[in-house]
Amino acid sequence: MKNIAIIMGGYSSEYKISLISGNVVYQNLDYTKYNPFCVHIFKDKWVYVDADDREYPIDKNDFSTTVDGNKITFDCVFNAIHGTPGEDGLMQAYFELINMPQTACDYYQAALTFNKRDLLSVLKPYGIKTAISYYLNLGDAINTDEIIKKVGLPCFVKPNKAGSSFGISKVKTLEELPIAIETAYKEDNEIIIESFLDGTEVSVGVIKYKGEVTVLPMTEIVSENDFFDYEAKYLGKSQEITPARISDEMTAKVGAIAKRAYEVLKMKGFSRSEFIIVGDEPFMLEMNTIPGMTNESLLPQQATVAGISLQDLFGNAIEEALV
Repeated sequence: MKNIAIIMGGYSSEYKISLISGNVVYQNLDYTKYNPFCVHIFKDKWVYVDADDREYPIDKNDFSTTVDGNKITFDCVFNAIHGTPGEDGLMQAYFELINMPQTACDYYQAALTFNKRDLLSVLKPYGIKTAISYYLNLGDAINTDEIIKKVGLPCFVKPNKAGSSFGISKVKTLEELPIAIETAYKEDNEIIIESFLDGTEVSVGVIKYKGEVTVLPMTEIVSENDFFDYEAKYLGKSQEITPARISDEMTAKVGAIAKRAYEVLKMKGFSRSEFIIVGDEPFMLEMNTIPGMTNESLLPQQATVAGISLQDLFGNAIEEALV
């Protein structure tokens, strides 16, 4: 029986969703193989939380905990932290230093994919198409005319390093641009402004399953809101159709690009990449390496359509990490 620490929470706006994801993992592990522990990672405390909500501090020297005088160590960590420090490479680097297997990608891949600007720059030479973009760092002079000249209207203003669609705005007029930039800066000190791609949005899960890089059935996203924002993603304001209503040829084309990105980046664990298909060309928006694991989340939906139960999905991630 292996002791598995499921880390959840984190330091960002996404901590609530992460707690839900972590608990879904906890509920769906095979208890005949794994002994799961819920570990909450917050800025002010790292604690193991038992079934009665009692908290036991985590010893950061070796990521262990002590319960009633008994020291508990872990065989593997299941990473369910969205945002920092679980998705940006900090926890991955820490676990590598203490030689602890964990289910996510390595620290470099996490840091790279968490930074939309750097990810898309690395993938561009491999022929992966992206939106036209303009970058700003906090303190930069803001020339709205120059921005609009480059990206056009409407456009999207996004934090460069934040997930779950916090701080994203769709800008339709020049006057809205400064407000959108201010909103994005509340989440991050770097922002990315992208041209609007008018097409079909699909989300593509790629995982290592039983040793093979596997593309899951794609999800088509039809948002009731102006775009796939927080409400659309988590509060039911979107239609998520799996498998996506696109041709077999397009499914193969997008799947090949998502798989190529996974392999080029030497990814491990889970990934979920977002694309917008314009005409017959897929444009990549981003890649998430700790996608949502709630029952409503896209990657679990995709796994279910592929005939992979949540117990299999999560157990496989642990087994891959232990290889």
